[in-house]
Amino acid sequence: MSATPAIHFLRQHKVPFTEHPYRYEERGGTAVSSRELGVDEHIVIKTLVMEDERKQPLIVLMHGDRDVSTKNLARQIGCKTVAPCEPDVAQKHTGYLVGGTSPFGTRKQMPVYLERSVTDLERIYINGGRRGFLVALAPADLVRALSPTLVDAAVA
Repeated sequence: MSATPAIHFLRQHKVPFTEHPYRYEERGGTAVSSRELGVDEHIVIKTLVMEDERKQPLIVLMHGDRDVSTKNLARQIGCKTVAPCEPDVAQKHTGYLVGGTSPFGTRKQMPVYLERSVTDLERIYINGGRRGFLVALAPADLVRALSPTLVDAAVA
């Protein structure tokens, strides 16, 4: 398997990780990846590309089994509104196809917001920059590599 920009980023930042390919299903999301890898969906972290009211992009990292309260997120980060980007806009900002979006090695530098409770986990699975490909790593290494802002925006 060829290295993605995310893998290059992780190696460059000396982040220890393991690679976990799985059988990708269109629109399957974290439910499919967690099932295919045999892990709890809560530790599979989704990478969401959103934008504020000025169309400035941002990345939100959230538990696979939770949604983002965009209202709470906007309030916490000092914006009027936050909404998901259209898939083609997200791809333009990140360089990744939707379904294969990684927070590592994005085309454009964007602020990253991490759901605070993710840092309590021992290990997480997150997209490695290709559909059907996750990497597992310690949340502390993600924090060290990305310096995200911690937020409380999860809803069940």
